[in-house]
Amino acid sequence: MAVSCVHLEADAYLVCLTHALSTEREEVMGLLIGEVDERKVSHVSAVIMLRRSDKQADRVEISPEQLSDASTKAEDLAKELQRPMRVLGWYHSHPHITVWPSHVDVRTQASYQLMDPAFIGLIFSVFNEDKNTKQNRVQVTSFQSVSRGGDYGPLDYDRIEIPLHVVPSTGIGRACLESLVNLPKILSLEEQEAYQNTEEHDLDLLTKIHNAAVYTKSECHIMDVMGGPLLQSLENRLEMNKIRMEQLKHRKEEIKKRMKALSAT
Repeated sequence: MAVSCVHLEADAYLVCLTHALSTEREEVMGLLIGEVDERKVSHVSAVIMLRRSDKQADRVEISPEQLSDASTKAEDLAKELQRPMRVLGWYHSHPHITVWPSHVDVRTQASYQLMDPAFIGLIFSVFNEDKNTKQNRVQVTSFQSVSRGGDYGPLDYDRIEIPLHVVPSTGIGRACLESLVNLPKILSLEEQEAYQNTEEHDLDLLTKIHNAAVYTKSECHIMDVMGGPLLQSLENRLEMNKIRMEQLKHRKEEIKKRMKALSAT
């Protein structure tokens, strides 16, 4: 096992969970950014959400181009934060199904580990009702793949669950905040691309009107479910920052007065 455990910072966890809860019809995906220390602990501190070119209910795919772009963004983030940062793994959602990876997930994970043995996978199970409380519950697991050492066809790999710890954070880092802000844009681009694909076909007028109505409804849903709450949370964050700044200014003035009193004596 190349990784002993995963430390997922709370703001990165928030980004992954928000992305997973953005839709219950198809799976979503993204890449995890951070560093691995000498104890083989994977520290995830940032997230890159990926746009889906083909939305499917039970499968997601990350293209080589997306991996390359994510590596470049990780390098830029490393320069900005003055610490090592690289692509550590991937995450995706399981709406309405179990948190455990499918055999396709396990094989996909194995292919990533051929490039980087420390590559990890996270799965967020969302929109699942607890049988006892009748409330929706969220589950998350971290895993890697290991070869069975034989020829088992599509089942030649097993999953290994990696211990996962959500590390508390005092606020939302800049990288995670930018990811949250970009989420409505990503979802909108996906809907726009899907609608444009229908325009390439020779359709009758009624079908075109129907497709346009579906597209408009989807965009309104994104604004209502994602855009509105996100804007409200950012406004609340701004107000909290203003209050904190006033508190710090007041504290600064108090320190100045004390220093002046001490120098006078």
